[in-house]
Amino acid sequence: MKPLIRLFFKTIHLLVGPILLFTNWITTPRGIVRSPAAQQTVDAATRQLVLYKFRTCPFCIKVHRACKRLSLNIETRDAQHNADAREELLQATGKVQVPCLKITSADGSIAWLLESNAIIDYLQGRFAS
Repeated sequence: MKPLIRLFFKTIHLLVGPILLFTNWITTPRGIVRSPAAQQTVDAATRQLVLYKFRTCPFCIKVHRACKRLSLNIETRDAQHNADAREELLQATGKVQVPCLKITSADGSIAWLLESNAIIDYLQGRFAS
């Protein structure tokens, strides 16, 4: 029974995924406009962030849209199709759950933030002002 359920959800995902991507593409939000100096400061800060995602995950798309609204240039890693990214995520968090934000502090310590709402709250708190 379980393989049948898994096949059902994979089929649904294959059908809905392209619709999500298309909808995201045509409704991409505009980013906030900063002065060049302010944007450079933000870009420097975002170099310490990496977002692990699946391309058609609705929660990942939600975080990606928040990044667009905040004009954030965050490196992304596809944990679905990139075995190295998937393994790094698994080793660090104990599971392959996306979206996941890797935050490297100035002292080199690393924190992993799971859950789309928590990631968006962190990004807004740090970069919205």
